[in-house]
Amino acid sequence: MDLTVIRTYDAPPARVWAALTEPGLVMRWWGPDGFTAPVARMDVRPGGASLVAMRSPDGVELYNTWTYGLVERPRRLEYVLRFCDAAGRPVPPSSLGLPADIPAGGVPHELTLDPEAGRTRLTVTERGYGTAGTVRLSRLGLEQTLDKLAAVL
Repeated sequence: MDLTVIRTYDAPPARVWAALTEPGLVMRWWGPDGFTAPVARMDVRPGGASLVAMRSPDGVELYNTWTYGLVERPRRLEYVLRFCDAAGRPVPPSSLGLPADIPAGGVPHELTLDPEAGRTRLTVTERGYGTAGTVRLSRLGLEQTLDKLAAVL
């Protein structure tokens, strides 16, 4: 099952792109409400991989890698998000207390940035969840994260 969330930001695509790809900016918005982002090592290029972490309010850190396929600055990003340890080694999402139907091989993400009169429409699609419940959970976290992105812009 897939999910798509669309947001329009009062910023041009180049500014939104920077917020999505520059370490200092990613650390300001990555993660749902109450989470911080202590790590954002960004290597945004085809074949590159970023390492990002979010820290829960009670101090639990969850790490992800984002391995890039398509990078078309400032219009499109495609990457696979995988849960991992602090060294970037993959771990099963279920071992972190996450739903078992999150694909262990990663969740493909597609981001498109479309200009709209000085603004940007960002479309985020995540693919491959096993149940509607996991889609709802991911949607909640994604929507909160995109709200935080708006505050950065």
